[in-house]
Amino acid sequence: MARSPEHPQQPSPPGVPESRAPAGWVVAVLLEPGRDLEQGRRYFAIGRADRAQAEWVAVDMAISLGLRVAASPAGGEEPVQALVPLSPVRMRALGLASGERRDLGDRRPRRWLTG
Repeated sequence: MARSPEHPQQPSPPGVPESRAPAGWVVAVLLEPGRDLEQGRRYFAIGRADRAQAEWVAVDMAISLGLRVAASPAGGEEPVQALVPLSPVRMRALGLASGERRDLGDRRPRRWLTG
């Protein structure tokens, strides 16, 4: 059964409770090396259930911030990587609404990656 465009979220896999199904993602975007060698990644929280869409939104956000996204893997790291799925319960706890996107900065966002 095809889903309508108004509801792009995919149903949860069998055996996964609805409250644990991904409703968003924490995505890391690898940046091209610049003046500051410490700034290698930028992290984003994306309130989209579809992983690929969340990764594209994160890349678009990085570009809109004026950051240069790496075009190929470096040091075994992919240029764009969805790190952690966010359940609806976790998103509510962190204050991320469905469809919302948030720049988490260049430091590893431990609060977003645990739980």
